[in-house]
Amino acid sequence: MAKDTQKARPSRVVVIGLGRFGGSLAVELVERGSEVLALDNRPHLVQQFSDAVTHAAVADTTDPEVLRQLDVPDFRRAVVAIGDDLEASILTTSLLADFEIPHIWAKAVSRQHGRILERVGAHRVVLPEHDMGERVAHLVTGRMLDYIQFEDDYAIVKTRAPAAAVERPLSETRVRSKYGVTVVGIKRLGEGFTYATQETVLHHGDILIVSGRSRDVERFADLT
Repeated sequence: MAKDTQKARPSRVVVIGLGRFGGSLAVELVERGSEVLALDNRPHLVQQFSDAVTHAAVADTTDPEVLRQLDVPDFRRAVVAIGDDLEASILTTSLLADFEIPHIWAKAVSRQHGRILERVGAHRVVLPEHDMGERVAHLVTGRMLDYIQFEDDYAIVKTRAPAAAVERPLSETRVRSKYGVTVVGIKRLGEGFTYATQETVLHHGDILIVSGRSRDVERFADLT
C-alpha cells in the first residue's frame, strides 16, 4: 500500500532562475501537477511567482549551504534557468551535480555555454532562443506547418500531403524508400489525427506528421 502511495505522489522539481524561460516553465510544471520550488536571487521575481508555484524563495544558489537549507539535494529533478549570469549558471549546475541530483536540465545562452554546463554535470542542455529561432527559420523558408528537431539530426514535421503521394496506399507510394521519411500520422478536415498504416490512402489537403532525418523531411515537405 505504501508503494502505491509513493507512486501517486506528484513529481517535485526545483526551478532556479525566474526569468522569462524559468518563470513560464515553473508555472507550466505546476499546471501539469508537479510540486515546484522556485528560486531566484531577485526578490521582485520571487514575489511575482510566489502565488503561482508550490514554494518560492529568494536564494543565492551558488552557496551550497543555502541549497541544503532549502532541501534542494532531496529533489530528483532540477532546472537551472539562469541566463543573465553565466558564472552563477555554471556554479549552480556544478553544485546540483555534487548533490547527485539524477536529472539536471540547464538553460544555455550559447553552444559554448552549453558545453561547459554539460562538463560540470548537466544531463540535458536547452537553448531556448536558438532552438526557437531554428524552428521558425524552417517554417519561414520551407513549406512545413510545424517543425521539431531532436538530437542526432532527427526531426518531426507537420506538412501537407504532396501530390506525388495522394490517391493511393502508402505502400505504393514508396515514401520511405524514395525520400527516407516515415508518415506517422494523418489528419483530414473535420477529423482528428490517426496513425498511418501501409494501407492508408492520402488525399489532397491531408495534413501529415512525418519523421526522419532533418534533410529528408525538409526535402519531402518541399514537394507540396
